[in-house]
Amino acid sequence: MVVVVDQLTKWWALHALRTHTVHVVWTLRFNLTRNTGAAFSMAGGRGALVGLAALVVVGVVVWQGAGVSDRLGAVAVGLVLGGALGNLIDRALRSGGGFLGGGVVDFIDFQWWPIFNVADSCVVVGAILLVFVTVFRPPGEATT
Repeated sequence: MVVVVDQLTKWWALHALRTHTVHVVWTLRFNLTRNTGAAFSMAGGRGALVGLAALVVVGVVVWQGAGVSDRLGAVAVGLVLGGALGNLIDRALRSGGGFLGGGVVDFIDFQWWPIFNVADSCVVVGAILLVFVTVFRPPGEATT
């Protein structure tokens, strides 16, 4: 579900924001950009390296996530995986320089925070939930 929502919102952004920015409320606006680097626009132009690192993270999360036994943990793993895959799809399929060189479509812009997308939000929320599930797990339950 995360991948579908992420790709649909990116499709919308590519079409609706091509020629203008949409002001939503306060400092929130929808402003189309492409990120060829990592989170917060770091490592610009190193999309292939960032993409490979994301593939490794996806593999580790799948491997470790297989042991998740509660609903909140499963949701957390799903959010992280869906977000990572959504951005990997951009790197693999959007025009760019070579293997995994495509730019990730970002469009949610608070103007005081780096521009991001639905996939980025899901990765962050999922990671926070994973920490919560791990730290606040009732005593005696297995860790993942």
